[in-house]
Amino acid sequence: MFPNFLPQAVGQLTESASIALAQNIQTAAIATPLINQPVTTTYVKQGSGGTPILLIHGFDSSVLEFRRLLPLLSRDNETWAVDLLGFGFTDRLSGIAYSPTAIKTHLYYFWKSLINQPVILVGASMGGATAIDFTLTYPEVVKKLVLIDSAGLAGGSPLSKFMFPPLDYFATQFLSNLKVRDRVSRIGYKNQSLASVDALCCGALHLQMPSWNQALIAFTKSGGYSAFRFKKISQILQQTLILWGDSDKILGTKDAMRFKRAIPHSTLFWIQDCGHLPHLEQPQITAQHILDFRV
Repeated sequence: MFPNFLPQAVGQLTESASIALAQNIQTAAIATPLINQPVTTTYVKQGSGGTPILLIHGFDSSVLEFRRLLPLLSRDNETWAVDLLGFGFTDRLSGIAYSPTAIKTHLYYFWKSLINQPVILVGASMGGATAIDFTLTYPEVVKKLVLIDSAGLAGGSPLSKFMFPPLDYFATQFLSNLKVRDRVSRIGYKNQSLASVDALCCGALHLQMPSWNQALIAFTKSGGYSAFRFKKISQILQQTLILWGDSDKILGTKDAMRFKRAIPHSTLFWIQDCGHLPHLEQPQITAQHILDFRV
């Protein structure tokens, strides 16, 4: 059975990894200073032991992004994935200014409420920029950092120029078109067979949550994640693992080396025959790198 807070279209999932993760999504009422009511936050927790691993998804995505990676990590380690404020299946309350600052505040109180010990923080794509911002703000929370094809060296959102009425509505309508999402998904993979009907359902299910488009418009209007200066990134003192698909057509490959040069205690591994989504395209290799790194 699926949780009743998920859209009915969850029943269209066909792959066992997707179904299993969706069935394990939980909610917690997280109190934050952002608003005078708790934010019902969706997350998955599996496994036990070791330093907790916390997975952060990318732009306009959800915890379902980790359907292949999380089970591999949680065999030997306590592993969490959370839907960021304004994304996934987490409630989008009116009165919150959806922005990077709000996202890291909410993430901190999620961590404090449910984990409350230093974590290995793993961020993929935009989640990498979130993880960098969080690590710089709350360094005591992050024991080690993992960046997977991370954003953060090119700021802003290409959608921001369209975010004024009525174009903001049309921009989100465009993004909600399943054909558009399928095309974007195909760019993300090197192996096109992975851009399946199930993958499309995973990537679009959260669009049916209340106020999806309003929160996305607000986040984009905030400017999203600005490009971090090298000087700022160099303040990351935690050991950092950089994983990068050698055929990334979303962000390219140059930023991998730029992150490696900027972060003092960092190691870079290229994921072979892989696009922008190593955690989906090469989950076993990605998981092994993270598990080796945790020690």
